[in-house]
Amino acid sequence: MTEKEIWSKIIEEAESLLSSERLSNSYINKFVKDFDNLSDVIAFKISNDLETKNHVDVFSAEVLFLELTKVFKSEEIVNSLVLDLHAVKQRDPAATGYLSTLLFSKGFLALQTHRASNFFLKTKESLMASYLHSQSSKIYGVDIHPAATIGVGVMLDHATGIVIGETSVIEDDVSIFQGVTLGGTGKVTGDRHPKVRKGVLISAGAKILGNVEIGQGAKVAAGSVVLDNVEMNTTVAGVPAVAVGKPSSDAPAITVDHTLED
Repeated sequence: MTEKEIWSKIIEEAESLLSSERLSNSYINKFVKDFDNLSDVIAFKISNDLETKNHVDVFSAEVLFLELTKVFKSEEIVNSLVLDLHAVKQRDPAATGYLSTLLFSKGFLALQTHRASNFFLKTKESLMASYLHSQSSKIYGVDIHPAATIGVGVMLDHATGIVIGETSVIEDDVSIFQGVTLGGTGKVTGDRHPKVRKGVLISAGAKILGNVEIGQGAKVAAGSVVLDNVEMNTTVAGVPAVAVGKPSSDAPAITVDHTLED
């Protein structure tokens, strides 16, 4: 799905909401209908969520919006935004449409903020990168280090309490639930965080610690503590986690089946 196609769907949903809910008019107009494209809407939404309200002009909503509109003009970042938004719509049964995810899903918003903070880090604007990281952690309850590498089509569902460390790598089409930590094991320096391959499902509360690899299509059960590599297409569970079977599909992140197989 392209940016134009998904934007068209968002406008349809906005029009439907305007015609059915009496309190929606000013909010929907301000955050959606006053704009012509998806990129500007996400920049405006994040800017308003994360602005500093203590008269520090550099981090006002107006300045943040100007900076973020530049970021979300990047074709690569817009493509990531579209695929992330579509992933939530396809995988989350609570997602009634694209509009509600765009405006109110803190996991989705935190991920887009990370894409911006990563952009600023790469362009040597570390203050803006750190500011977005700090505010996103405070407002959305999701802590993603600006240097973490995250692919496209990623869903952070519910998202509260997710922590993703500096040298973490998350590939495409991964689903991660609330309370998950991709962390280190202590004072180890350098490359010290997990590598999560394509199609992985990480269920609520799982802790994956150290420079370990979670193989493509693997599933980590809720509450597990993973300290070693996980083979591809393998389900692990427990403290410490051990292999307990195989997922019911090659991409458990897409089917989002949290059950454990016999």
